[in-house]
Amino acid sequence: MLQQEEPTLRLLTADDIPLIADYWLLSDSDFLIGMGVDLDKLPSREGLTNMLTQQLNLPDAEKASLAMILEVDGKPVGHCNVNQITFGKEATMHLHLWNTQHRQKGLGTTMVLKALPEFFNRLQLQTLWCEPYAHNPAPNKTLLKIGFEFIKTYVTIPGSLNFEQEVNRYQLTRERFEEIAL
Repeated sequence: MLQQEEPTLRLLTADDIPLIADYWLLSDSDFLIGMGVDLDKLPSREGLTNMLTQQLNLPDAEKASLAMILEVDGKPVGHCNVNQITFGKEATMHLHLWNTQHRQKGLGTTMVLKALPEFFNRLQLQTLWCEPYAHNPAPNKTLLKIGFEFIKTYVTIPGSLNFEQEVNRYQLTRERFEEIAL
């Protein structure tokens, strides 16, 4: 049996943009709906590519989104990103493993743990939020395992690609992040 390398995390590059576009535009409809995605709100490949490309060269203080790519054995397998960024204050985090063979193996936890220092330090965050679909067990389990604090369950449209849904709101403060980062 081959020994798998330790997963690594790096910043999004232009070469990753088609992979993220494929994830959103070619994933199974039932999978996307299970994450709370409104299929009618998915952007075009061109729109998604343009939005991600614009973010690449902006200074951190001006970014609307910051994405990190998880690699396993040197191959990109998912991304963790933040948006709704208020530099020096807060952002909202999202986590995505692109293929079923990489899910339910602890890679989501690894990805988030590796991304947290980047998000907190680069964006000088005080609070990181995450609002997964309440009926999507994987991210809810991951966030609690890492040390995010459950705040509440409520109904909202949590992002530009979502339908109205019940979400679980989690928070990780800088103070709590520094405790778990030790």
